[in-house]
Amino acid sequence: MKSGIINVYKEAGYTSFDVVAKLRGILHIKKIGHTGTLDPDATGVLPVCIGKATKVCDLLTNKDKTYTATLLMGKSTDTYDISGTVTKESEVNVTEKEVRKVIDSFIGEIEQVPPMYSAIKVNGKKLYELAREGKVIERKPRKVTIYNIEVIDISLPRVTMIIDCSKGTYIRSLCNDIGEKLGCCGCMESLIRNKVGDFSIDDAIIIEEIQSACNENRIEELIYPIDYVFSSYPKGVIKEESEKYALNGGKLRMPNLVDSKTNLESGNKNDKIDNKLLRLYLQNGKFVGLYRREQEELILEKMFYEDI
Repeated sequence: MKSGIINVYKEAGYTSFDVVAKLRGILHIKKIGHTGTLDPDATGVLPVCIGKATKVCDLLTNKDKTYTATLLMGKSTDTYDISGTVTKESEVNVTEKEVRKVIDSFIGEIEQVPPMYSAIKVNGKKLYELAREGKVIERKPRKVTIYNIEVIDISLPRVTMIIDCSKGTYIRSLCNDIGEKLGCCGCMESLIRNKVGDFSIDDAIIIEEIQSACNENRIEELIYPIDYVFSSYPKGVIKEESEKYALNGGKLRMPNLVDSKTNLESGNKNDKIDNKLLRLYLQNGKFVGLYRREQEELILEKMFYEDI
C-alpha cells in the first residue's frame, strides 16, 4: 500500500487514538498517525497519515483550522465543555449586541490558558491525567491567533459560530473565556472541525466507508499523496544525471534542476523561492522530498521517496 493521507471524518464517541487503532486493523499497517487530537464528543476532519506520510504529522498539526462550535452560556464546567462537571451556573442577562461585541474582541492574537482536561504535558505528565487525580495546576497562557469568528446563530443561551484559528487554539477555552467576559459563564456544547489545512469536511470519509473501500480493493482511491500537503511550495524537477545522488540524500545545487532559472513552478506565484522549502521530483514524476534553498544550494529537509 502506498504512503499518504486519508481524510477521516471522526464520528462522535471515538477518540483520535480509537480512529488510528481501527485503521491499523482495517489497513493491516502499523505505521499510522493522526494529525491533532479531537475530543471524543467532537466530530469532523481528522487527517490520518500512513507509511512515510507519518513524517508530515507535525506539519499538519501546525496547519490552521476551521471549526463550527456552539457556546452554551449560563454554565461553567471543569472541562470547559458540556461533558464536564458543572462548577458554576448563572442567569444569562445579555443582549445579542453585547454577545457579538465580546466575541469580536477575541479576533486577533490572544493569550489563552489551556484547559486542565487537555493533552498538554507538564513535567512529563498530561494535564488531563493530573485533572483526573483531582489536581489543578497553574497553566501558562499561550499565544494563539483567531483569524475570524462568524456568528451564524444566536438563540440565547446558545450561540453558534464558525471559527478560523491557528494551531494550538482550544475552542473549549475560547467558549469559557467568552462566557467569563460576558459575566454569565459559558461552556462548549458542540464542536465540528470543518477544515485542517487543505483537508475539508466535504471530502472526509467515515471509518465504515474506509472499511468498504478496503474490502473492494479500492482503498488507494481514498489516499491523498504525500506531496498534496506541500502543493503551495515551489516545485522543481531533478536532472536525470543527478537523480541517484539525490536519492542518496546528497546536497543539490540549482543547476541540478531542469530549467531551474525559468521553470521553477510555485503553488503561490507570490512566493519568493529564496530560503524557501521546495518540493523536488524525479523525471518520472515521483516525489523525492522537501529541500530548503539557501542561495544556490538545495539541502534535503525530509525524504519521502518510495520505490513502488
